[in-house]
Amino acid sequence: MVPARRAACLVLADKADVVEGDGTYLHAESISVPSPLVIRLRYVVKVPYHRRTALSRRAVFARDDHCCQYCGSLADSIDHIMPRSRGGEHAWDNVAAACRPCNLSKRDRTPDEAGMRLRRPAIAPREMTWVAIAVARVPDAWKPYLAWRVEMAS
Repeated sequence: MVPARRAACLVLADKADVVEGDGTYLHAESISVPSPLVIRLRYVVKVPYHRRTALSRRAVFARDDHCCQYCGSLADSIDHIMPRSRGGEHAWDNVAAACRPCNLSKRDRTPDEAGMRLRRPAIAPREMTWVAIAVARVPDAWKPYLAWRVEMAS
C-alpha cells in the first residue's frame, strides 16, 4: 500500500499501471492521469524510505483500542510504564493508554511496584498493522488484491 500521491508518481514514471481508478483524473499542465485506487507495478521498485510510525497520543490510543492497559476501562491518559522521572523514555515500548484512576494509583512507580499488570506488551505497531488501524474502512476496490484480512469496525 502506498499513498495516492506516490501511486500517481509511479504511474507517471511508467513504473506502474492503473488497475482500478475512482473515475476521476489528476490534472497537470500538460497531462491528465486516471486517479489510481489500485496499481500494478511493472517491476520491483525500491521503497525510498521506511517511515516509522510517529509516537503521538492519538497513535497510542489507536494501538491500545482506547482501553486502559491495566483495567480495561476507557482510557483517557497516557502512562509511562517506566516513569520518566526514573529514566524511562518517551518511546513506543514505554507508553500505554490508561484510565485516570489507574494512572493516578500507579503514580511514580513501575507496574510491579504498584501491583499492576499490563494486559498486553507495549510495542511499536508494525507498518501493516498501522495501516489497518489508520484506515477507518478498507475500500471495496482494494479487497480482491489484499493478501491479508483485517476485520474492520464499521
